[in-house]
Amino acid sequence: MDFGVVLQTDPPAARVIDLAKRAEAYGFSHAWTFDSHLLWEEPFVIYSRILDETHKLIVGPMVTNPATRDWTVTASLFATLNEMYGNRTICGIGRGDSAVRVINGRPVRLADLRASIEVIRGLANGEAVEYRGTTLRLSWNPASRLPVWVAAYGPKALALTGEVGDGFILQLADPDIAAWSIAAVRRAAAAAGRDPDAITMCVAAPAYVTDGTDAGLAHGRDQCRWFGGMVGNHVADIVARYGAGGAAVPTALTDYIAGREGYDYKDHGRADNPHTAFVPDAIIDRFCLIGPAAEHVARLRELAALGVDQFAVYLQHDAKDATLGAYGEQVLPAVHGRIAAPE
Repeated sequence: MDFGVVLQTDPPAARVIDLAKRAEAYGFSHAWTFDSHLLWEEPFVIYSRILDETHKLIVGPMVTNPATRDWTVTASLFATLNEMYGNRTICGIGRGDSAVRVINGRPVRLADLRASIEVIRGLANGEAVEYRGTTLRLSWNPASRLPVWVAAYGPKALALTGEVGDGFILQLADPDIAAWSIAAVRRAAAAAGRDPDAITMCVAAPAYVTDGTDAGLAHGRDQCRWFGGMVGNHVADIVARYGAGGAAVPTALTDYIAGREGYDYKDHGRADNPHTAFVPDAIIDRFCLIGPAAEHVARLRELAALGVDQFAVYLQHDAKDATLGAYGEQVLPAVHGRIAAPE
């Protein structure tokens, strides 16, 4: 298992760049960011600085979408960074959430997501693609290479991921849901004639390392409760399409949003989000990693046994530095078998 860190591009950008540099020093392989142009600063500008001040770190959005940028512009952004820094980018993509909803838009159809992946990946890999009735190619960087990982929850999106994705992003760390989701992606890949093992499986979730006390656990939960609200937006879409309690989607994913009454995107992804009171502690414990370092290591080993190749740490709370340090000094070495995590 390797590790990524997921950052919000809140100003000052220098802070985001510093966290990414520290993550590389601790052994993280990827630095991801949110991509929501009205809520936070433009990530692609910041990627350029991160790449310039690191050595091997791979950067990209978790996640971009096909609605708020022309697909050819997105491909050109990646291909330009790859020309400048040697193919150190990655594209996480989904149907769209905060970036489109804040402008009263809607997530794109899965058919459009599929088409966008073909165009973005094709162009950013030096290939010719068909787009709006014409054949296009980024002839100035034929050596560019870009993997595309798809963020998905529902059955049809998971199937699309298996059919076309280079990787799969699951934005929660519940082992049961991870097992169900990964199996769905692998089945779809096999049915499409692809090698299921060639798809990289990524679980992304907040992590908060505590001191083992009840008070520390309670505080960590409150700092990560926002994540249940964020996931709830996607789950609400799934329930609207498939219903709750059906065979298509596990009740472990859908039941908790019954008390959800609304959501204001101005507070999206923030630890003090006031619209997440409906999220119970049990969901936070399942979806996130909260507790002493040894408990993080145990969950990560469980996820690795399910086939998870990368764990990406959402770092949106009041202990960014402490959590990043604890992962670099205790969790990563223990998962990689170099030392045992402290009790």
